[in-house]
Amino acid sequence: MKVIATNRKARHDYQVIETMEAGIVLVGTEVKALRDGRANLKDSYAAVDREEIWLHNAHISHYDKGNRFNHDPVRTRKLLMHAREIKRLIGKTQEKGLTLVPLKLYFNDNGVVKIELGLARGKKSYDKRRDIAERDAKRELDRALKDRNRGDH
Repeated sequence: MKVIATNRKARHDYQVIETMEAGIVLVGTEVKALRDGRANLKDSYAAVDREEIWLHNAHISHYDKGNRFNHDPVRTRKLLMHAREIKRLIGKTQEKGLTLVPLKLYFNDNGVVKIELGLARGKKSYDKRRDIAERDAKRELDRALKDRNRGDH
């Protein structure tokens, strides 16, 4: 698996409950741009519309060697999942205020572009502050243990 782009802000802004994999419908110049690693998932989201899942605001840059048939960088792209998975997602997103957030865009082992979606609930600002405080405390603890172990040798 070769990761093209990750949405690092997603895990900060959302509490990811469940992850799933989906295919994505692309045009040729988009695939070539992705092979160059030119994608950005920041501020992107997935939404269900008429029993289909669509990816919005994902930015795939123009392909440098593309001609007048180059793609629109922020076009809405269709995601591919089984019908029963989509129906389950429709129920979950309508029922509990959950959203679909793209977490990672990657090439799988067969060279096919896949996207990892997270079923997520938005975090409150105090949750974000608590997560930052926990991460800082863990970092301090790790640093202290590392310094102590270094002194033993």
